Amino acid sequence: MGVRILTAEIYHETNTFNIFPTDIADFENRYLLDGPAAIAARGDANTELAGVLDVAQLHECDITHVISASAGPGGRVTDSAFEALCAPLLSAAKSGVWDGVLLMLHGAMVTASYEDGEGEILRRMRAIVGPDLPIAVSLDPHANVTAVMCEQAQILVSLTTYPHVDSRMTGRRVAELLMRTISGEINPETVRAYRPMLEKANGGRTDIGPMVERQAMARAFEARKGVYAVSINGAFPCADIRDVGPTVLVTAEVALAGAQEIAEEIADDIWNKRADCLNTYLSVDEAALVARNWKGGSGPLIIADYADNPGAGAYGDSTALLGALLDADIQNACFGPLIDAEAAALLQKKSIGETVSLKLGGKTAPQYGGGPICVTGVIKWLGQGVVIGTGPIIGGQKRDYGATAVVQVGGIDILIVSIAHQMYDLNQFEMFGINPREAHVVGLKSMQHFRAAFGPIAGRIIVCDSGALCTVNYNLLDYQKVPRPIYPLDEVSSLSA
Repeated sequence: MGVRILTAEIYHETNTFNIFPTDIADFENRYLLDGPAAIAARGDANTELAGVLDVAQLHECDITHVISASAGPGGRVTDSAFEALCAPLLSAAKSGVWDGVLLMLHGAMVTASYEDGEGEILRRMRAIVGPDLPIAVSLDPHANVTAVMCEQAQILVSLTTYPHVDSRMTGRRVAELLMRTISGEINPETVRAYRPMLEKANGGRTDIGPMVERQAMARAFEARKGVYAVSINGAFPCADIRDVGPTVLVTAEVALAGAQEIAEEIADDIWNKRADCLNTYLSVDEAALVARNWKGGSGPLIIADYADNPGAGAYGDSTALLGALLDADIQNACFGPLIDAEAAALLQKKSIGETVSLKLGGKTAPQYGGGPICVTGVIKWLGQGVVIGTGPIIGGQKRDYGATAVVQVGGIDILIVSIAHQMYDLNQFEMFGINPREAHVVGLKSMQHFRAAFGPIAGRIIVCDSGALCTVNYNLLDYQKVPRPIYPLDEVSSLSA
């Protein structure tokens, strides 16, 4: 019998300010798959699972994959959902004989009972398999990595790109390290450095700015003997928990001299440049003015509503930017996704070509990004919003918007959906008859991931803060549990402050 590895994928990024709990139905809305179904759906795409399977095939090892589950970012995961997700994994761990465990986790899950969801998964797993069995974990670079996670798993490796285009590659890296550990070639542990910040500015963009140099530093450190992976996590700031903030992880030989120093050196650079800002955040009125003056010719103007990103747990129904674009009479434009299940359901009872008047968006928390707006427009598309990605992040993967409609209001085609997804693939417009390449202005809800697909077609990209739930003005959010002082909520002049 070959090497036996137990694998699972449990993914959630929890915005604790979001009032809607994340239940098992939310996982079913994105994907909740048993092992064979997960391998069929995700085993040959840009996923960590695909990378793990690549390595398993190369080494002819026996992979038992028990679950792939992911819900869109949102409120705390309910206890019932958490237990349902853990059950098949823990059952398999108890019933089998394993040489190693590999878990694909986000790193920012908060549940009703546990601030550190991933730490709890790992604690339960370690209690079953014992203290010595190798456990490897892949992480999203927006993980809030805790000391508990590092204590329970020998190997923790994060994606290196934002937008996340190296998921499959990261799966390969983690699996190779696990195989080397199982064979006895290496004996790793992961050390951690942390700084008192809510996040690395702009979520740790890796396309430009200081993270480019930091990732180069990390790769150079990995060339040292005994250093196997250096991971830089920009953190997820929309979590009011004690262990929030950027971390640097070094997976290296146990007790390797200098491993902690590597982590601290990169963490110091993050701290020293904490005020760096790569985005200029326009108001919605400023963004609309840019759109009104946009001459075009080199591609569309892309306007990203950073603050209403469903991919970070915002509600996705902010109307502030859309209202400003309509007021500015912007023509040949598209906007989406606007998450409004009530409006989408109402529109399904109508007909394509029909003129309709309705209240749109802003129904969840009007104080974050504006209340409903009254619009009149022509229906251009109706149906179930199933999308197969074609771009570098979700190419080949399915996303379902639920009941979906496109309504043209003035000169703007508005994509109205029922299930929240951020915009990171051109096909999320194109499947519904909208061609963003030919648009003059494209308004979308995303922070950074949109750049992978929309950057190549853009004449210019601007970013606005609509005041929605993921605003960069963190003082508007009611933090209660984060350790204080913490930057930027407090003036922190030094680490000893």
